[in-house]
Amino acid sequence: MNRTTKINNRALNAIREFISMESFGGILLLFTTILALIVANIESVASIYHSFWKSDFGFVFEGFNATLTMQEWVNDVLMAIFFLSIGLEIKKEMLIGNLASVKKAAFPIIAAFGGMILPICIYLGINFGSEYTHGFGIPMATDIAFALGIILLLGKKVPIELKIFLVTLAVVDDLGAIVIIALFYSGGIEISYLLSAIFVFLILFLLNKFGVKSIIAYVIGGIFLWYFVHHSGIHATIAGVLLAFTIPLKMEILSRSPLIRLEHVLNPLSAYFIMPIFAFANAGVTIGGEFVVNSITIGVFLGLVVGKPLGIFLFTFLSEKFGIAKKHENLSWLHILGAGFLGGVGFTMSIFIATLTFGGSLLVEAKITIMASSLAATIIGVLFFRIVLFRRANKN
Repeated sequence: MNRTTKINNRALNAIREFISMESFGGILLLFTTILALIVANIESVASIYHSFWKSDFGFVFEGFNATLTMQEWVNDVLMAIFFLSIGLEIKKEMLIGNLASVKKAAFPIIAAFGGMILPICIYLGINFGSEYTHGFGIPMATDIAFALGIILLLGKKVPIELKIFLVTLAVVDDLGAIVIIALFYSGGIEISYLLSAIFVFLILFLLNKFGVKSIIAYVIGGIFLWYFVHHSGIHATIAGVLLAFTIPLKMEILSRSPLIRLEHVLNPLSAYFIMPIFAFANAGVTIGGEFVVNSITIGVFLGLVVGKPLGIFLFTFLSEKFGIAKKHENLSWLHILGAGFLGGVGFTMSIFIATLTFGGSLLVEAKITIMASSLAATIIGVLFFRIVLFRRANKN
């Protein structure tokens, strides 16, 4: 067995491990989401729930203020660690995974672009000229944990190639969301903090170039990077992605590479702790009074439920027809359409972008719409697989 084959086998095993972890993480995510909704709508505990997440926690030491609300600790600190794990996955996929070659990567990359572009176009088309246009990023994201959790529940009839396609699509989708957040969902830039962040990033980059393998060194640098990015006006979670791209991945000692070791620590932490905590902190909306159907809710719903599957299917179909990319021989176009429906499960990243975009009643409406859209996409996707794909497979 040559070196390339060994690397490919390791990459495939890592993807299978990731799928299994994210699948169970999706079930746990669903549980905490339901729990948050129940708690937020029980009158006797709802006020405690909301006041807890708004309460301050931290310390002030000689002018150094490390105090945030509990929700900010989740959305800015824990989610930065989550974005670090995403960044590690993206880097690994680019070097040794499904994004390592143009031929292998083209099809899911094009699918991801279609699944981002069409929902954005639908949202902007509905909200053109309004004050809500900046919410265009909300319907562009796919929640890989939920999507793979649904795939897990569908059983072994779903081919492994479709799971890998969905994982790769979601990785590119996450990268697109990261770029959008960095470009359009950051505040006014503080130059001094930005320059400090760049300086720390360059130090981390040099540590990589000089072969430093100590994870502790990168973690310490990452803490400083987070602090400067947080105060620069760029959203703090971007620090996690920047840090990820400085972590070494050495081909010759793959299993001992800092990136692989850190990823093995962070993946279960993200799947089983950070994402459920994020869901519990952000999904608890009090459903009371009259729900307003407006251009935000229509744009988000149609973007996720209609734009996602159409974008994924049309872009990949046209790419194969024009010879740009080719789908795997074990996958049918019905498989791709089914994956497109599951791509409409936005949840985590969609809610995250919504919290960066809106506040007050608009944020509540956006969150409710995201959850309703994700539920609709789930129902459509499951029915499509069970009625169309599985019945068709049984006939054959």
